[in-house]
Amino acid sequence: MSEERIQQIIQVLKEQVVQDTIVPRNIRRAAEQAIEALMDASKDPTVRAADAIAILEEISEDPNMPMHTRTIIWEVLGALEQIK
Repeated sequence: MSEERIQQIIQVLKEQVVQDTIVPRNIRRAAEQAIEALMDASKDPTVRAADAIAILEEISEDPNMPMHTRTIIWEVLGALEQIK
């Protein structure tokens, strides 16, 4: 169940943040780092989710982030927090 949710989150980050050229480069880079953390199969899903949360929370208040991207990041954070 949590692996499935992680794959969905990775998909959202890739399609709606990393590939969105309107999003500033530093935010896309942080999304890529979060994806890498989520794909680290050597760690427990809860640890991977916590790592990704730490990365995304750091950029979630960036004033240069477009509003639609901020909403996506908040939704992703909410989904990550549900992974147990």
